[in-house]
Amino acid sequence: MSEHDYPPNADQSGDDNAEIDGDAPFDEGDEGAASAAQNEIAQLNDRVLRLAAELENTRRRASREKLDASRYAIAGFTRDLLAVADNFERALRAAGDEGQPATSEAISGLSAGLRMTEKELFNVLERHGVQRVFPEGEKFDPHLHQAVAQVPSETIPTGHVVDVAQAGFTIGDRVLRAAMVTVSNGATKSSDGEAPGAHVDTEA
Repeated sequence: MSEHDYPPNADQSGDDNAEIDGDAPFDEGDEGAASAAQNEIAQLNDRVLRLAAELENTRRRASREKLDASRYAIAGFTRDLLAVADNFERALRAAGDEGQPATSEAISGLSAGLRMTEKELFNVLERHGVQRVFPEGEKFDPHLHQAVAQVPSETIPTGHVVDVAQAGFTIGDRVLRAAMVTVSNGATKSSDGEAPGAHVDTEA
């Protein structure tokens, strides 16, 4: 038997073990990394769900606040107008019973009550940013005034307001309603036939 031959019962397990040892052994660290990744994913999912719920709550709250704002926006204005309504009631009470002839005292009470009511109304409007436009004697402004007629005037300069047919109102820099006015176009013709003053531009 040569020195390179092996006996029949020779142990050849070394080669087999070499083949088995060639496979990568199982590392417990991989299991730990996978578990940590799953935990992180679960935490991220939970965070996303919480953010989504919070966003939905914010949306609902904003929608509710918007509805309340539109519903109760004029609450303060209405509360102030109650004083005006009270003045109307007092004025009508001073005028006497309906259907009964009004005495001079009743008429005087009604007139005073109406003046008080008007004053209170304008005070309420001013407190809420609404300004009354009553431009009698002022220069015509097409942005604030609406000319309904032009009339000659000996005392009011050309292009100025002679009379206010209906007061206007503004809120901030917006016109709620233009004042309806008559505008002077100057004095009447003089005895020598001279024409009145220049025509005022009443177009906005």
